[in-house]
Amino acid sequence: MARCPVVNLLRFGSRVARSGFLRPLHAAAGGSSTEPRTGFKPDRVAVVTKTTRYEFEQQRYRYAGLSEEDLKQLLAMKGSSYSGLLERHNIHTSNVEHVVQSLQSAGIEVRVVRRGEYDEEVVRWADAIVSAGGDGTMLLVASKVLNKDKPVVGVNTDPERSEGHLCLPVRYTHAFPEALERLCRGEFRWLWRQRLRLHLEGTGINPTPVDLHEQQLSLEQHNRAHRISTVDRQQRAGALHPAYSKPSLLPVRSLNEIFIGESLSSRAQLKVFTPRLFLHRASYYEISVDGGPWEKQKSSGLSVCTGTGSKAWSYNINKLAEQSVEEVLRIGASQAGVELPLSREFLEKVTDDYNASLVFAPDEPRLFYSVREPISNRVFSSSRQRGFASKVCVRSRCWDACMVVDGGTSFEFNDGAIATVTVSEEDRLRTVLLDQ
Repeated sequence: MARCPVVNLLRFGSRVARSGFLRPLHAAAGGSSTEPRTGFKPDRVAVVTKTTRYEFEQQRYRYAGLSEEDLKQLLAMKGSSYSGLLERHNIHTSNVEHVVQSLQSAGIEVRVVRRGEYDEEVVRWADAIVSAGGDGTMLLVASKVLNKDKPVVGVNTDPERSEGHLCLPVRYTHAFPEALERLCRGEFRWLWRQRLRLHLEGTGINPTPVDLHEQQLSLEQHNRAHRISTVDRQQRAGALHPAYSKPSLLPVRSLNEIFIGESLSSRAQLKVFTPRLFLHRASYYEISVDGGPWEKQKSSGLSVCTGTGSKAWSYNINKLAEQSVEEVLRIGASQAGVELPLSREFLEKVTDDYNASLVFAPDEPRLFYSVREPISNRVFSSSRQRGFASKVCVRSRCWDACMVVDGGTSFEFNDGAIATVTVSEEDRLRTVLLDQ
């Protein structure tokens, strides 16, 4: 491998030491996808590794003092393969070692960090961060990077089992030295992925997050974690029911989506002699889009996504199947008294065009909101079930609700709390695009 000249690395390191952060090495930041003017030569890199399923199962049953043989039998009882999990773990570990050795061979100081150890101090220490895992690890890494000039690079360490849409092309998993060479020579593009920021205000709110990445929490455990963090914070503040008159900016940024809704999808309500089971607890809230009037809604929850997230959950919430398109077109043709060529090709084209309209570029400075399964009656309405916006405000009327950021960080969001979701150029994430 042709290494970056050591003198360049030393000069780069001295610039970082003087300035305290990584200076942009690209053309003016006004463009969201830009060609670098010079190579990308970090001095210190943090490699954040995912927790494999094998590691998770070990941690999960460690408290019971299980041996490896006990773990094998327990996994077999659950229909999981111990040897299969160990094989995937070894593949991941080998690929992480390959990335670390490649960085060290290029004269770069490396710090390997597990997901549970990743925090703001690690972000401050590093000039760049490598996410070694899949898309979930990339989302975790991105959530804590608040400086838009700090690059984040994703490496898919198990390409056969992970999509890795947010990572480098799969071939660089086994050829990371080549990726480093191209970064050093400037043969890549910066992609500035737009993210969402969250402001929280109102009564009884708790801006302390519960991290869901390392914990496979039951609903009861999840609620207990929120209650513990709430009590601890209130005791420190000396307040039982704190209120935030001014919006408080939460310490995370969302690269994919924010979901707001009740925690319970089912609950049992017991009355004297009359047990009742409610199969669904709807989320009750008020919503205002782009400063418009507040609208009361009940639904299965609200999703707000970026262009990056528009290919994920948001897409699956809103996409239509050919069967639905065909039925609507038949009714429309009948009502209008016209003939439509409802061939397979025509239906496929209409369906694909509609579904494609749900996806937008990751660098676009706007958001897309989706109301899941809205309830409409004389009290509650849903004038628009989905749409693009620059700001969405939500006032909670829920009893046991959460805001979940990128599926990994949860905030309480109960009656009286107000969340404002916006986009800002300051929150863009600096990522790398490499050709195949």
